[in-house]
Amino acid sequence: MNKLNAALLTSAITGALALGLTATSVQAAEKIKMEKCFGVSKAGKNDCQTATSACAGTAKKDGQKDAWIYIPNGTCEKIVGGQLASAKK
Repeated sequence: MNKLNAALLTSAITGALALGLTATSVQAAEKIKMEKCFGVSKAGKNDCQTATSACAGTAKKDGQKDAWIYIPNGTCEKIVGGQLASAKK
């Protein structure tokens, strides 16, 4: 086997392994349960609506109490200021 064929074979094997690992990672990520966490997003980095806006990325200030982000279940209550429900209703 010449060097070119060996390099092509190595690339093909590496690519196949990478695809398998990526598919496994995606499947694992899809199984993670997520929750809304209010009051922890940076300004303009919220995931969706607030009490005054219907769009993502519209939080006016850091830690806005009605702005939320999706994070893995059980994480919100570990973050200072994190709430599972909006402070404003």
